[in-house]
Amino acid sequence: MIPIEQILLFSGAFLCLAIFASKLAAYSGIPALLLFLGLGMLAGSDGFGGITFDYPAVVQAIGVVALVFILFSGGLDTQWEEIRPVIKRGISLATLGVLFTALSVAIFVHVCFGFSLYEGLLLGAIISSTDAAAVLTILRAKSVHLRGRLKPLLELESGSNDPMAVVLMLGMLMLIQNPDASIFSLVPFFITQLVLGAFLGVVMGQVMVKILNTVHLDYDGLYPVLTLSLVILIYSLTSLLSGNGFLAVYLAGLVMGNQKFVHQRSLLRFHDGLAWLMQIVMFLSLGLQVYPSRLVIVAPTGLIIGLFLIFVARPLSVFIALATSRVTFREKLFISWVGLRGAA
Repeated sequence: MIPIEQILLFSGAFLCLAIFASKLAAYSGIPALLLFLGLGMLAGSDGFGGITFDYPAVVQAIGVVALVFILFSGGLDTQWEEIRPVIKRGISLATLGVLFTALSVAIFVHVCFGFSLYEGLLLGAIISSTDAAAVLTILRAKSVHLRGRLKPLLELESGSNDPMAVVLMLGMLMLIQNPDASIFSLVPFFITQLVLGAFLGVVMGQVMVKILNTVHLDYDGLYPVLTLSLVILIYSLTSLLSGNGFLAVYLAGLVMGNQKFVHQRSLLRFHDGLAWLMQIVMFLSLGLQVYPSRLVIVAPTGLIIGLFLIFVARPLSVFIALATSRVTFREKLFISWVGLRGAA
């Protein structure tokens, strides 16, 4: 058994390296999340660290917890006044955009690589959501300012399309595990997940604000602990009731972030720092899970699918989702390529 001191030493060292890597990312324009992933791969069994970490269930659990707090923080930082003019476009990108991206990838891998349609849809759903906020970080580092409503549109899409991708992925897994089931049997599942997730998210966001402004805790340090516990409760309760917990925590953060509550500034900073910690831990864990030597055999297929996603699937889905909007051709093209993949 590895001594706890050794585990803490490696954990602290890699967290420090990841933080310094984020500084490098700001100067170079490389997405910080990619550097976090690379650090994990270097530390893995095929890298210099030689750490064997082949525990998919543990990584999945880490990813779920991390994504919960990342989405909640994203909702907290989103200003309703900024996204209200683009709410229809953002929802269209987060739903139709994700769906058409998944469909495009599914058809491509079915025709070119022999995947079944359900397997293709699963693959498409997994890579259909974006992390546009990472690109906005790069733009800020390079002092590039987006005109008009592009910035709030990209922020809204990146915060709201993960739940749609997760719902689609779960639906495809259900169909693969039950081949006799009809694809139309997923319609009630989708509706329940999204409607219940949205309803509970909005309601629980109001409840969070009410609790924070009412309890009057004796110790200020307990307020972050209280919000942590409430976020966990919102996700778990919504999921147990067959709603989409990720959508619920994002909307709860959005509702809470656009109201006044006690210790607002300190809580916003706390959850921003927590979201960064969750991103570092999640991508380091994903990197440790990767065995680069095993990627060689699938690299050509993966790269071809990636190029198709960049140059065909993503632009096609954006142009379809924004077909009825007054977004210019150049803006649609820009949105198409501000589509870094996240961890969802």
